[in-house]
Amino acid sequence: MFLLNLTVSAKRFLLLMIVVFTAWQGRAASYVFDYNEQCGRAYKEFLSLHLTEASLLIKQEEAAHPDNLMAVFLSDYQDCITLLMNGDEEQFDRLKPNLDKRISLIEKGDKNSPWYRACKSGMYMHWAMVYARAGEQYRAAIYFRKAYLLAKDNQKAFPSFVYNKYFLGICETVIGTIPDEYKWLASVLGMKGNVNVGIAKLTTFIGSTTSTDLFRYEAILASCYLRFYLQHKQEDVWRYVNSRNFPIDGYPLNAFVRINIALNYHKTDVALATLQSIQNTDAYNLLPIFDYEMGYALLTKLENNAPAYFQKYIGRTKTPSFIKDAYMQMAQSYYLQDNLQKASYCRRQIKNEGNANTDSDKQAVRFANNNAWTAAPVLKARYLIDGGYYNRALEVLNGYNPKTLPTVTDQLEYYFQTARAYDELGMNDKAIYYYQTTINMGKNRKEHYAARSALQLGFMYEQAGKKEEAIKMYNQCLSMKGHDFQNNIDQQAKAGISRLNS
Repeated sequence: MFLLNLTVSAKRFLLLMIVVFTAWQGRAASYVFDYNEQCGRAYKEFLSLHLTEASLLIKQEEAAHPDNLMAVFLSDYQDCITLLMNGDEEQFDRLKPNLDKRISLIEKGDKNSPWYRACKSGMYMHWAMVYARAGEQYRAAIYFRKAYLLAKDNQKAFPSFVYNKYFLGICETVIGTIPDEYKWLASVLGMKGNVNVGIAKLTTFIGSTTSTDLFRYEAILASCYLRFYLQHKQEDVWRYVNSRNFPIDGYPLNAFVRINIALNYHKTDVALATLQSIQNTDAYNLLPIFDYEMGYALLTKLENNAPAYFQKYIGRTKTPSFIKDAYMQMAQSYYLQDNLQKASYCRRQIKNEGNANTDSDKQAVRFANNNAWTAAPVLKARYLIDGGYYNRALEVLNGYNPKTLPTVTDQLEYYFQTARAYDELGMNDKAIYYYQTTINMGKNRKEHYAARSALQLGFMYEQAGKKEEAIKMYNQCLSMKGHDFQNNIDQQAKAGISRLNS
C-alpha cells in the first residue's frame, strides 16, 4: 500500500536503495582473510623497517582488494612499529584510536575463519606491548588477556591451525614468568602458562612454517630472546644470531637483536662491529636506540667518547624511556674520566628528564638520589666485565684490598664483580667462593648483589648437572626480598626452577 502511494520516481529511488543496500550486505558478507603475495611483500617491508614502502603496498592492496581484511591487520604494524621504536606521547594519543577501528573492521569478517580470532589476537598483542612501553600497565594487561583468550578459543575451534602455536607460545611464556604473588590473579582471569611449554610451541611453529609465512620472522626473534633470557640457552642463541641463518644486511631487527644479545653476553667487540656495519644505514638513523647501544658498548671498553653517543640518543629519541639511564651512564663515564663537573651535571639531569618506567631508569633515579659515587676500581671492573674483558677487570680488582673501600656497598660489589670475572673465565672454585661471600654479606641488604650471586650459582650448578644444588640456590635467590631489580632477577630464578622441574 505504501508503494502504491509513491510517485514513479520515488518508487524507482526506493527500489534503487533496496538494491544498493542488498548489494552492500552481500559485499559486507564477502570480506576475506587473504594473505596474498602483496600482503607478504608488505609484511617483509614492515619488519625491514621500510615503513613508507610497506604502507604504500598496503594502500595498493586495499585499492585492489577492498574486502581483504588481512590488509587491515597488516596496517596495524605501521602504528605499532612507529610507537614501539621511537613514538612520542602525541603520536600515541593520535594513533591509539586506530585499534578499535581496525577491530571493528575485522569483526565484519567470517567468524568461521581461523584468521578471525587470530588477527584480533595479534592486534591486541601488539597494543599490549605499546601500552606497556608507554607505562600504562593496566591497559596493557587488559589487551594481553584479550590476546590470550582469543588464541585459546581459536585453538579449541581450529586445533590444526598452526598459527595458534605462535600466539599461545608467546602468551604462555609470558604468563609463566608472572611473579608468584600474582599467580592467583592470572588463574582467576583464566590465564595459565609455563615458560618451557610456551617456548616449545614457538619452536614447533617455526619448524612448521617457511620463510614466507606470516609471523615466522617475529617468532624467530622472540624465540632468541626467550631462550636466551628464560631458558639460559645463551651459547645456542649466540651461535645462531652469528650464523648465516641470521643475516644482518637488510635486516635491521636482526642487527638490533644481535647487538642487544652481544651486550648482554659480554661480547662488546661483536656489538661494536655490528653497530659500525649499519651506522650509515636508514635503519640506524631511524632508531635512536642504536646510539644508546653504541655509547654503552664504548663505555664497557672505558672509551672516553662514550658520552657523545648517549647525548645523541637523548637528542634524537622521542620517547622518555632510557633517558634517565643514559644520563646515569654519562655521569659514570665522566666520573671515571675524573671530570666531576660534567659527571655531577649529568647526575642532576636524571631528576629533570625522562620517566622511570623501566628497571634501568628506576636504577638511575636511585643513583641520582644517592650522593655517593661507586669506588672507581669497582666501577671500572663492572663495565669491563660487562664488555667481556675479564682479565683486565681482575687486574683492576686485584690491585685493591676490598676492606679499604669506603662503603659496604662498594665492598659487596667488589666481591660480586670478582666472582663474575672468575665465573666467566671458568675458574669455578674461586667464583663460588666470591659469590658465597657476597651472599653471606649482602643477603639482608637492598643491593641486588646477593640475589644475583645466588642466581649465578644456580646457573653454575644447573650447567654442572647438580639439580638439587641449583634449585636450592634459585630458591635462596627468591627468598631475598626488597632488593634492586627484584622482578627481573626473580623471573630468571623461577625460569630456572621451571627448567629443572619440567
